This record gives sequence, C-alpha cells and structure tokens, in this order.
Amino acid sequence: MPVLTRLIPSPVVVDIRPGALDDLAGVLADERISHSGRLAVAVSGGSGARLRERLAPALPGATWYEVGGGTLDDAVRLAADMRAGHFDALVGLGGGKIIDCAKFAAARVGLPLVAVPTNLAHDGLCSPVATLDNDAGRGSYGVPNPIAVVIDLDVVREAPVRFVRAGIGDAVSNISAIADWELAHRIKGEKIDGLAAAIARQAGEAVLRHPGTIADTGFLQVLAEALVLSGIAMSVSGDSRPSSGACHEINHAFDLLFPRRAAAHGEQCGLGAAFAMYLRGAHEEAALMAAVLRRHGLPVLPEEIGFTTEEFVRVVEFAPETRPGRYTILEHLDLETDQIKDIYADYVKAIGS
Repeated sequence: MPVLTRLIPSPVVVDIRPGALDDLAGVLADERISHSGRLAVAVSGGSGARLRERLAPALPGATWYEVGGGTLDDAVRLAADMRAGHFDALVGLGGGKIIDCAKFAAARVGLPLVAVPTNLAHDGLCSPVATLDNDAGRGSYGVPNPIAVVIDLDVVREAPVRFVRAGIGDAVSNISAIADWELAHRIKGEKIDGLAAAIARQAGEAVLRHPGTIADTGFLQVLAEALVLSGIAMSVSGDSRPSSGACHEINHAFDLLFPRRAAAHGEQCGLGAAFAMYLRGAHEEAALMAAVLRRHGLPVLPEEIGFTTEEFVRVVEFAPETRPGRYTILEHLDLETDQIKDIYADYVKAIGS
C-alpha cells in the first residue's frame, strides 16, 4: 500500500533564540548550504552593517555587499554584482527591505538564501514573496523560500520598538485572512488548503493569546516563530492567501493612495484586520483583537497613524482594487461610501477609545 503524503517547502534550518547569531558560521557550514565557505552577504547600511564587524572574522570566505534600499533596482543590481562570484549561498542580513532584496537577487542568480532578520516587522522574513518598490509603486514577486532562517532575539531587542510591534499586527491579521479564505470557500467555492490554513491560524492565535509583551523573551520567541510559520503557510498553499485578506487589501490601499504617509506594514494590517473582523459581524473577536493591539501599542484607529476618517473611508472603498480576483469581506459586502462611514462609526464606538 503506497504512502501518500506531500513535501512541505520549508527551511532546512530554523534557529530562533537569544545568541543565535553567535552560531551563524556553523549554520552556514552545513553542506546543504555552503560546502566551500564562499558566501555573499547582503547587508543594509544600518543594523546589518553594524553586525558586519562582529561576524566578518567568522566568515573569512564571505564577500559583503551593502544594499542601498528596498527597490527592484536595488535587487537587480545586487544580483548583477554577485554573478561573477561563484557563491554557494546568499545571506540577507538586516531589516525587511534587505531580506526582500536578497530573496529576489538569490532567485535571480539561482542561489539559496539564508535569512538573518534583525527585526520582526512582518512575515516576509520566511515567505516565498519579495515585496519591492518599483516604478509603478510596489510589487510582489514570487521567490523560493529561504533555505535557513536565523533570528537572534538579542539582536531583535535592539531594533526600533515600532518595527518589532509591527510584526504583532501582521501575525494577528492571519486570523482575519483565514476568515476571508473561508468566506471565499463558502460563497465562491474557492479551495482551501487545510494545512496552510491551520498553520497560519495557529500562528496568529499564538500571538493574540500570549499574555507577554515585547520585553519578554518568551513572547518574542512566539512572535518570531509565528512570522516564520506564516511564511511557511504561504509556501504550503502556493500563494499569500493564508496571511492576506481584507486586512492586507486595506494595507495596500494605504500604500498606494498615501505612499508618503503610509505607516508600517504590520501596523496597517493589524488595524485592517480588526476593522475587517467587525465588518464580518465578529464584534467580540474584533474587540479582543483591538484590545490586544492596543496593549502592544499598535494602532486600531486610522487617526492613530495620522489619517482622517474620510481618508480611511476612501482606503476601505479602494482596497478591493488592490488585489483583483481575491474575494474577502470587502468584495462580499461591496459597501458604498456612506455605508462604510456608518459602519466605521459603529466600530469606533464598539472598540472604545
């Protein structure tokens, strides 16, 4: 009798703990990652560059590349610079923009990527998607999963607190995204990948229900694991569906309508998730989500990130246009401007100030 199963695309190494960076050289020496020690290391001008002096002695065969930003041009330039190097792997060391640049560049030249994020701002650190700024605004590009993920919680503690909190909003938004996926299944017959949904949902719930704060190592561990699991859930399903619904449509609308004023990705996704939960009539769940986001210092009202009610109504109205073909509570309700205003007023009253 045959054994029926499937292979899950996931990193061969996931190391999340305080002090993990001290063992990075050992991780990279894994024959599945680098057999010669010839490594390319992409760093930012900020956190990654500060860690270069610490790590360089343990990586004598590495060539270091400083990446200017998080644009498609930056990623293409990095790939071009690496072509003559005959490297075994590329290490992306820094914040989310550097990780995304490294993911795209590694895919372009056919190298495995080792992701070494220095903050927990969003779930892109282990996802099969690179989000990069381009001439049209911002684009998402399919890439392979990282072959390894190393997250040093001591390094994460040194990151700007806002960029750690933002990851909470991105993780918690999984709960809303899965509710949208289930809605699309009921109304449109869209197929749900049960394993991907379970992974993403449990990642979001683990962060939502954890009593700790970002000052606690235990909470940071759970948050980092949740963000990694969210990325793996996307690989399992083959798209971003497990972690992206109305919450992310609202986020994309903020980015497109107000590119110079948009807040952090996770901040906008968390706010969008709480509002989307209220839209679908899950008022108790919306109130709980808003309360948890508030406890962690995250916004639950657009005014808290510098937007007026009128601007937020415009964002919600425009949001479905950001992901054509994706069915969420926004497409389901197809609300007019006045309806959005009325529901938003009710949302504000329900979650309190």
